[in-house]
Amino acid sequence: MAKTSNHDHDHICLLCGRTSKEAPKGITAGSLYLCEDCLVRGCNILGYEVMSEEEAMSLRAEKSQFLGAGDFNLDPPAELKKFMDEYVVGQDRVKKILSVAIYNHYKRLRYLDKHKSEKSSSKLELEKSNVLLIGPTGSGKTLLARTIAKKLNVPFAIADATTLTEAGYVGDDVENILLRLIQAADYDLAKAQIGIIFIDEIDKIAKRSENVSITRDVSGEGVQQALLKILEGTVANVPPKGGRKHPMEEYIKLDTTNILFICSGAFVGLDQIIQRRIGQRVLGFGKKQDFLSSPDANSSNSAILDLAEPEDLLKFGLIPEFIGRLPVIGSLRPLSKQDLIHILTEPKNSIVRQYQELFKMDDAKLVIQDEALEEIAAIAEKKGTGARGLKAIFERIMLDYMYDLPNMSGKTFTLTKEMVLDKQEPDYEKK
Repeated sequence: MAKTSNHDHDHICLLCGRTSKEAPKGITAGSLYLCEDCLVRGCNILGYEVMSEEEAMSLRAEKSQFLGAGDFNLDPPAELKKFMDEYVVGQDRVKKILSVAIYNHYKRLRYLDKHKSEKSSSKLELEKSNVLLIGPTGSGKTLLARTIAKKLNVPFAIADATTLTEAGYVGDDVENILLRLIQAADYDLAKAQIGIIFIDEIDKIAKRSENVSITRDVSGEGVQQALLKILEGTVANVPPKGGRKHPMEEYIKLDTTNILFICSGAFVGLDQIIQRRIGQRVLGFGKKQDFLSSPDANSSNSAILDLAEPEDLLKFGLIPEFIGRLPVIGSLRPLSKQDLIHILTEPKNSIVRQYQELFKMDDAKLVIQDEALEEIAAIAEKKGTGARGLKAIFERIMLDYMYDLPNMSGKTFTLTKEMVLDKQEPDYEKK
């Protein structure tokens, strides 16, 4: 940790070259040394005023409080959903849930900022509501969170819950999640404290079994326990360089009270837990029919996740305290073949538009037939990777054509169904 002191050993200033005997006052960080004169001169050049240690501590404490509530864009839920519609196909119900939750969260921050001068006993305490998204892989969970953060103009960080372990074990501490948000805010703590953190694969930290085990579940229940405080709101000690905490390291103090956490996971098997809870419904005179055995079973499989209750998540392996800190739950349905076709063409940054722009850069033109789009969507649907697999499929199909693209100036390339199936050679036409 850097400190100001007189030195028992000679150190050479990084800037002026004087030794610590010639300029006894300065700061050290290991073997590095910067004398007081160079430190003051550098601060003046950068426009900073030199302050005492007491003043610096006071400023740091002030910055750790909630500041800058007016620095984000806040539109009504309908406008937020409309913006998400431009980038994300389908999932209308989840868009509404997310729009309302985020609008209420940042409206709450405006309220707190407006009444921050009032005594805590005289103002109403509004608690934040973190969000849990449930849905299959490639259904748009990450894209929804990233899009809404872009609209609000707030720092946004993504973390993977599978890398987290309890403190003292191999893996990442939960505080490393906060470091990613601080980095996304360019180390501006005021901005970071009103940001959004998206934690993916949250279902992977569920307890492995309801049975008592002699081995410690360091990446399951232990991580849930560690996440409780930062989800609810606390002043966390974040290591500035990531990794494990070191007792001699100076931490960054970050208040998580006003950070919105969006957790997501596939929760494979949760639908079966819900089905067992619902049981069988009675049709007619005592006749019973299973909830998912109806002709529209496929639609029921996705709709049943809308019926998820805290007790279902508890049986899945989440602890009650963790579930309580994620009160807003939204479920995403699997993407159909038609949805995948829309994803290829409709969003502002769709894959087809991206490739057409790449061709345009080389003075060429790309035309994709509808049958080719249908075949690409069918391949992605068969693989079961959702929208995430479309890019990989497109890259494979277009590899050879992109290789020849610099020599296609002034030509038009048409992608057909047969080319997608590798049954036809490419055909280039002049404009």
